[in-house]
Amino acid sequence: MIKLPAVDPATSPEQRGSGYPEPFRSRMGDRSKRRLGDACGLTKFGVNRVTLGPGGQSALRHWHTLEDEFVYLLSGEVVLVTNEGEQVLGAGMCAGYPAGKKDAHHFVNRSAAPATYLEIGSRVEGDNAFYPDDDLMWGENENGTFAAHKDGRRY
Repeated sequence: MIKLPAVDPATSPEQRGSGYPEPFRSRMGDRSKRRLGDACGLTKFGVNRVTLGPGGQSALRHWHTLEDEFVYLLSGEVVLVTNEGEQVLGAGMCAGYPAGKKDAHHFVNRSAAPATYLEIGSRVEGDNAFYPDDDLMWGENENGTFAAHKDGRRY
């Protein structure tokens, strides 16, 4: 039996769907996530193993104020959508998003097969995420994280 600090990803709880409020949650499609960093007890950065089924999205297109993000594609194919347009990424390719860079991004699986990747991100207190295509922002304050309209009203 494997024990910490090692983790078998298959034994980490699988989370399906999204934490977004509607009408955004249903747009994510087939997405599952295993929080490997949490399973290892990491607190400074997160590591998730994500699988997007055909038609699935990683997130709404977004950027972070304080959090760096890095993604490494393990299998399959996704379309990376950024402010500059679209490009196809395959297994072994990666993408990085520096904190504060207003280049909103997300992955969409337009193929007929699942795609799996590792997403790694810093955990910085006070980080906010902005969604230029949608009436949504994700904020964090002393009471925790929250979803809000761009004018500040909470969902």
